[in-house]
Amino acid sequence: MERTSVWKRPLPVAILIGLLAETLFLIRLGVPSIPVFDETHYLPAARALLALDHPANTEHPMLGKMLIAVGMKLFGDTPFGWRFFSTLAGTAVVVSGFAILQIAYGRLRTSLTGAALLLLGCTVYVQARIAMLDGFMAAFVMTGVALYLRALRHGGWGAWLGAAACFGLAVGCKWVALPYAGLAGAVFLWLKWEDRRRFPGIGWLAGAAAFGLAATAAYFVTFAPAFFYAREPLTLARLLPFQAEMYRQQTQILPPHTYQSAWWTWPLDKRPIWYLYEPADGAQRGILMIGNPLVMWSGLIAVIACGWAWVQSGDCRPLGLALFWVFSLAIWALIPKSLGFYYYYYLSSIILCLVIAAAIDHWRARLNGWDEAYLAACAVVFLWFFPILSAQALAAPDAFRKWTWFDSWV
Repeated sequence: MERTSVWKRPLPVAILIGLLAETLFLIRLGVPSIPVFDETHYLPAARALLALDHPANTEHPMLGKMLIAVGMKLFGDTPFGWRFFSTLAGTAVVVSGFAILQIAYGRLRTSLTGAALLLLGCTVYVQARIAMLDGFMAAFVMTGVALYLRALRHGGWGAWLGAAACFGLAVGCKWVALPYAGLAGAVFLWLKWEDRRRFPGIGWLAGAAAFGLAATAAYFVTFAPAFFYAREPLTLARLLPFQAEMYRQQTQILPPHTYQSAWWTWPLDKRPIWYLYEPADGAQRGILMIGNPLVMWSGLIAVIACGWAWVQSGDCRPLGLALFWVFSLAIWALIPKSLGFYYYYYLSSIILCLVIAAAIDHWRARLNGWDEAYLAACAVVFLWFFPILSAQALAAPDAFRKWTWFDSWV
């Protein structure tokens, strides 16, 4: 019997990609040793959760802060402990991106291209090394999408309920995941109406009801620790009113911020955010939350290319990914937030990497090997920015000028 190379089997490749990503994210995870950016909000909230003392950071749901607290419990109240589960979330994003493309296309080269772009796109690397909620939210959404596509192709209540639970847990990290859960439900009904053979073994009524119940249950289960606070514990009577209080806090008018930006500027990399730029651990260090410019800008071309691929061939896969990216950006035009920040684009930047992989897959014959040169160029740009993605020691206080190509990046 002929043996199949490990490099031609998706599961071993996915495991190797996961190990590579996790190793990359863990290196020097404890630097800087001081809280960075919004860690100043979430670390005290995680400590309050760990002690079951009192409500803290009630603007957001609890799951992301619970995961930070579990890291502290396992590894101590240290930078490594704060950020460990964020590295797992980043790895889940990369592996889920690989899985989504593998399910959609069944070609390892396309799946590997997407995973490589996720690792080289800068945003996943930065968010995988900071204790913020967005990384957890994105990991659950991407895992949910992968399970959703598996249920679409192969059926099975396990994958379907797993997808629903992931979307519910994503909302349990940040409410911005709620539109993605709604989109998943709406697309399910539309696809089943168009062709009942999709989602084999899952009826449209039972499937929709189970999805809604599983997602809702997963979301509300994340509030369980709040019922055991020593002070101001949550009660069943207060559970729903507490949601209204969260909404009030999230929609309040906030004062202007140095790094605020409009949603339509995010795809252009116009206003990234310095998560850190100050002396720390004996040296000047910086962490810039920025998308790899080559990936982000070429991704906009890829969105158009995927649309044209559908016009040309009728293939709905590239169009679906392109529309998914459009949806991920468009929701920010509707969400009632008084301020916007570049890191809100995180999930969109992830989807954009999959869009590029889909465009390359469709146009590979015409690219004639240039896709490999493109990935190499993305790697060069990633390495160029690496010192200010990973908080390397910098030569001087004004060293940032080496990487700030535009005034708006300062």
